[in-house]
Amino acid sequence: MVTNQPTIDYNRKWYAMAAVGMGLFLSTIDGSIVNVALPTLERELNTEFALVQWVVLAYLLALTTLLLSIGRLADMVGKKAIYTAGFVVFTIGSVLCGLAPDIHWLIGFRVVQAVGAAMILALGLAITTESFPPQERGKALGVTGAIISVGIVVGPVLGGLLLDALSWHWIFFVNLPVGIIGTWMAIQFLPDLRPAGGQRFDYLGAATLLISLLALLLALTIGQSLGFGSGTTLALFAASAVSLAAFIAIEWRARQPMIDLRLFANSLFSVNLVTGFITFVAVAGVIILIPFYLQNVLGYNQKQVGFLLAVVPVGLGLSAPVAGALSDRLGTRPITVAGLLVLFIGYYALSTLDEDTSVAGYLLRFMPVGLGMGIFQSPNNSAIMGAAPPQRLGVVSGVLAITRTLGQTVGTAILAAVWAIRVSYHAGEALPGGVTEAPAAAQVAGLQDTLLVVAIMVGLALLLSAWGLLQERRQVANRLPKETAGVAEEVCSS
Repeated sequence: MVTNQPTIDYNRKWYAMAAVGMGLFLSTIDGSIVNVALPTLERELNTEFALVQWVVLAYLLALTTLLLSIGRLADMVGKKAIYTAGFVVFTIGSVLCGLAPDIHWLIGFRVVQAVGAAMILALGLAITTESFPPQERGKALGVTGAIISVGIVVGPVLGGLLLDALSWHWIFFVNLPVGIIGTWMAIQFLPDLRPAGGQRFDYLGAATLLISLLALLLALTIGQSLGFGSGTTLALFAASAVSLAAFIAIEWRARQPMIDLRLFANSLFSVNLVTGFITFVAVAGVIILIPFYLQNVLGYNQKQVGFLLAVVPVGLGLSAPVAGALSDRLGTRPITVAGLLVLFIGYYALSTLDEDTSVAGYLLRFMPVGLGMGIFQSPNNSAIMGAAPPQRLGVVSGVLAITRTLGQTVGTAILAAVWAIRVSYHAGEALPGGVTEAPAAAQVAGLQDTLLVVAIMVGLALLLSAWGLLQERRQVANRLPKETAGVAEEVCSS
């Protein structure tokens, strides 16, 4: 039986946006603050980097593996309750992290935080899509992109201030007032749409997907230290592939699957997901490598590096709302192609960075990356969410979040490995101290090679998106004669 669904009051759409934005901002800023604090945590908690890095890794593993299950659960019981509960869990987890007596407790409490963050991130775009009329979806998702960019910029700055003025505990305690306000806003302003009853959760599908994602993330993480050809890493990759195959087999047969695989039969939907994944691989890999270039080659300090890295989220924040609004008027596909073209130009320009690049030269090369990401991301997200049936918004929002986190993980692991291999090649000798101890010329040459690989990846995404544009226009052209014929028949019969 379908429960009574209230009509959405679009007059309250910006209030709903504020509640969603609060959650996205909170989860984004938390990630960047913790990354900045890792050296401090290593020192203050009297531990080593191999263990302290799990403060980030445990959070990422828990977050990624839960996203799709939470999306499906929200499609079954409603998004508002789960999103609001996510605020509560995240806030409690933040307080517990701040009170953690040692590194092991901190890692455990970060998993609690990740559960709350997954409930927020899996549903943010779905709730935004529901809260706005379809003709304003692109603009709304563009605003969410800008909010995320602000969080990325503010996080390192706020983290540095808190670490200088107070202690590491406050990088978690700062979430408490935001979490309380966000919880109240979610209760007050989010639409409460209740789905049809009688649905069942696919536990077997959820378990096989969790195993597949967990094994893949562990393989990518462990492979960076043990090597991607090691027995442990290869075993994890194999476990991920087998579990994924089992998940697909289960989903094809399930009456109420975790995700309806027929969604992927829509080639344009699949193109949007693949191109989105590629852009996250690219940007994550570049962001992890550029600090080494700025510090080891150009000699900037950490504060200067932080400001220079802000050019990407600033560019994204400026372009995302504009691109989203344009996509509402012109369609999503032409804007995504334009965004990927700007991204390709930016990454190709970055491949010319050298030992003598000035600040102006750096900014001119990097700004197209931020602008292109913003131009591409808003309409791409709008196209993906627009293709989702209303009863599947939570799952599709979760899939979109997974492509983002997986893309970042894959980009960090694979492109860092490519850079290390190319630096060693250009150094022409063994580097017992690691690739960061290589001569500056070798580090730059390795970076140029890696960025050229990134440019080629984005170029392929551009070609794929352009093909999608042609396919979309061909479908429209084929549909028009049929619609015209139908109208003519109605006129004749009347």
